[in-house]
Amino acid sequence: MPKHPVYIVSKGRWDSRLTSKALERMNVSYFIIVEAQEADAYRSVVDLELTTVLILDPSYQRDYDACDALGDAKSKGPGPARNFAWDHAVANGAAWHWVLDDNIRIFYRLNRNTKSPVWSGALFSAIEDFVERYVNISMAGPNYQYFSKEKQLLPPFILNTRIYSCNLIRNDVPFRWRGRYNEDTILSLDMLKSGWCTVQFNALLQDKQTT
Repeated sequence: MPKHPVYIVSKGRWDSRLTSKALERMNVSYFIIVEAQEADAYRSVVDLELTTVLILDPSYQRDYDACDALGDAKSKGPGPARNFAWDHAVANGAAWHWVLDDNIRIFYRLNRNTKSPVWSGALFSAIEDFVERYVNISMAGPNYQYFSKEKQLLPPFILNTRIYSCNLIRNDVPFRWRGRYNEDTILSLDMLKSGWCTVQFNALLQDKQTT
């Protein structure tokens, strides 16, 4: 099982809740961050033995740096909830935390040109064990399964690229999520420009659905 806390940020998807279902099949405990008006809907469908429903503090939406001048005219996206997860993990003494999109159907291990479904938290634990060997990694995560083909010759991981949708983040680095769109790219670039390293795994994959 992962030793660092796992968070899902979600809105309007209590009916599909793909990532929740994936983690529950893997028997992985997790937090799910939702807006107050949807909390009861999520509580009615998640496995409360594994799930803690957290209500997003609206101040994170109000104070979020959207990197534009649109203000509240459009949704600020998942960035505020991701920052809430980061601060929640810090407040609870965690050295790292996981934050996941809510539309990941399943996870895989790619080995010897075969993608095998992962049915336990071993995928998260393996990534945690890897990054904690080093002092200069700030973020890591699995690649999208459709970017890692069984018939391609691939390295097990790639250094210093963007990390999307399933992020293991070191909590003491001086960054936070920002940007209304492509906030994954922004955070990855902020870290790389400051000299930190990222690790994207091809040996461990996520089946992220299109948004």
